[in-house]
Amino acid sequence: MGLSKGVGKLIREVIVVEGKDDITAVKAAVDAEVIATGGFAYSREFIRTLQKIGEKRGIIILTDPDYAGEQIRRDLAKHLKNCKHAFLPQGKALRKGDIGVENAAKDDIIRAIEKARPSHVDRSKEFTKKDLIDRGLSGGPNSREKRESLGETLGIGYSNSKQLLNRLNNFGIGRQEFELALERIEKEDGR
Repeated sequence: MGLSKGVGKLIREVIVVEGKDDITAVKAAVDAEVIATGGFAYSREFIRTLQKIGEKRGIIILTDPDYAGEQIRRDLAKHLKNCKHAFLPQGKALRKGDIGVENAAKDDIIRAIEKARPSHVDRSKEFTKKDLIDRGLSGGPNSREKRESLGETLGIGYSNSKQLLNRLNNFGIGRQEFELALERIEKEDGR
């Protein structure tokens, strides 16, 4: 669990990743301090350290876009107030069957960090399951692909329907941003 400083675009917050190879990839893309959890092996002391850092500088969580990464993200978010979440689409973090931040291109890491969203805004009830069904994001033949595209466009990562609804309502996404993202996706698909 080490801190490292990078080159490139300056980021104020400290970025939390899973491992040493993730640190290398992130610091090659942005100028930021980066700290690794070491997978699930982090201690209560590590959480306290992150809480102190979060109060002073802020935290961006950038875990691998896989099941273990989501578990780590959820656990950290329970303990860290006002952290932000950055998401890499699985396809942008995949190399030779291995999914991880360390496999992402610099530009994809930069985009993910630029789109980082706060984890705790005032929870809204803006979006409902009906919105997802009406827009083909749930229950349709290409729903998974549409959710994946929407997650990438909004910077909230891929999720199933239930997770998408939570992220839309928890990450401060408004109706206009949602509709514009869907329009953009439809234009790109219509080419």
